[in-house]
Amino acid sequence: MFYDVIIIGGGAAGLMCAIQAGYRKRKVLLIDHAKKLGGKILISGGGRCNFTNKGATPKNYVSHNPHFFKSALSRYTPYDFIELVKKYNISFYEKKWGQLFCTHSARPLLNMLLSEAHKANVENLLDCKIKKISVIRHCEESKTTRQSHRDSDEITTGSFRTLVMTAKDDNEKFEIETTQKKLSCSSLVIATGGLSIPKLGASGFGYNLAKQFGLSIVQTYPALDGFILNPQEINFFGKLAGISLDCMLTCNGEKFRENILFTHKGLSGPAALQASLYWNEGDSIFINLLPELNGYEWLLQRKNQGERFKIKNILKEKLPHHFVDHFCLKYFQSEKSLNEIKNQDLKNLSKIIHAWEIKPLSTVGYHKAEVTRGGVDTHELSSKTLESTKVKGLYFIGEVVDVTGQLGGYNFQWAWASGWAAGQVV
Repeated sequence: MFYDVIIIGGGAAGLMCAIQAGYRKRKVLLIDHAKKLGGKILISGGGRCNFTNKGATPKNYVSHNPHFFKSALSRYTPYDFIELVKKYNISFYEKKWGQLFCTHSARPLLNMLLSEAHKANVENLLDCKIKKISVIRHCEESKTTRQSHRDSDEITTGSFRTLVMTAKDDNEKFEIETTQKKLSCSSLVIATGGLSIPKLGASGFGYNLAKQFGLSIVQTYPALDGFILNPQEINFFGKLAGISLDCMLTCNGEKFRENILFTHKGLSGPAALQASLYWNEGDSIFINLLPELNGYEWLLQRKNQGERFKIKNILKEKLPHHFVDHFCLKYFQSEKSLNEIKNQDLKNLSKIIHAWEIKPLSTVGYHKAEVTRGGVDTHELSSKTLESTKVKGLYFIGEVVDVTGQLGGYNFQWAWASGWAAGQVV
């Protein structure tokens, strides 16, 4: 059966692309290996889906091609999606810093997308896996004769195969063999996401497919993820498990004013998740425990006032008591009163307080990471249409592409924007 557009992947980006193409009167089929569409939408944001961020700008995204995402984000903005949400009278609220969440659950938001897809006459093929994809390239042999070239190199990877034709392309068609039926289309869109949250079926399908078509892949890593620390540090941090505190966390020059949460194996919480997007193996992160104070001046002032409290008792005015007990035991064991401590010792302690260096061993991994950093190299895609520059009619959108947003609704906005951009042309 022939379709104008076949989209593989029924998440946020795939649904948006299908809706846009369907409203353009294109015959669209959406394929997904799951039995239902939009699984990740339903569980995101604690079940309330942080569906966009009002302040989304290019500075909130990471890519090896830092200008690539500007076109799509500028043409489909957070306010365009908010308008759609309001059209369906979905209740939502702003949590902080432009982060928008559904008030009760993400179900109405998913229902909105499914309703739009139905109105656009999008067809679905669920619980379906891809077995083989072939590109049939028709080329002109003479002014009067056309024939289809089927001389090809067959490449096998994982559970599917791709046939890449060698003839010069003039008009192309994709042939797709699935576990349910054989299909064909003129535009093929890959919206299969990344490696994050494998329990929802995440896999390397999109990356493997891209490589088989000759596209490059930027190295992938778990992102928006917690940190695991070295074994020698775990004993210390394990004693702090469950403690949360406000801080300024810096990683490779990027600063995040959020909470951190100590775990039995390391660090989590919004600040740690944000930092993981910029962290590479071997890097240190730096934590400012008192971002609103100059620690040295504060302690010196208290000393000059003649206070006889111990350092840990003063720090407990600003930080969780249990944390201070363990922190001072590790970094400042003096039991002297404040007025007995040398100024240089106060200065040294302040340096640790404002730039506590921690060197993580790794991130927790894809099973906990919210997104995948890296992906299909954006240097080989059109920034306007998301079409491959190597294979006409082949598009990559959403998380499978080397565009990753910070925590706070930015990745959903990239899904809507990239899906919308491709949907205008497929």
